[in-house]
Amino acid sequence: MKVRNMTGRSGQPVKNQFIIEDGKSTIFQSYDSIIAMKSGGRTYLDKYRWDYSTTTGKYRNQFLGMNKKQIEQAIKDRAIYLVDLNDE
Repeated sequence: MKVRNMTGRSGQPVKNQFIIEDGKSTIFQSYDSIIAMKSGGRTYLDKYRWDYSTTTGKYRNQFLGMNKKQIEQAIKDRAIYLVDLNDE
């Protein structure tokens, strides 16, 4: 398993924003919460936290390579699935 900080516009690591890779999945974690996961050709967002804050949204968009409007459309089109990624 590999964990690394996301990189900001300056090219420097960003505190509290992580990419986790285990060979099967790639996960975006903001602080202590999993926000998004790519696994098995599918993309999942945590249904409770995917749109939690501006900062989380900024790095979520970077992770997915999409803006919020595109993400909302992908959710409607069921190209992105809303699930509980944090066992709430």
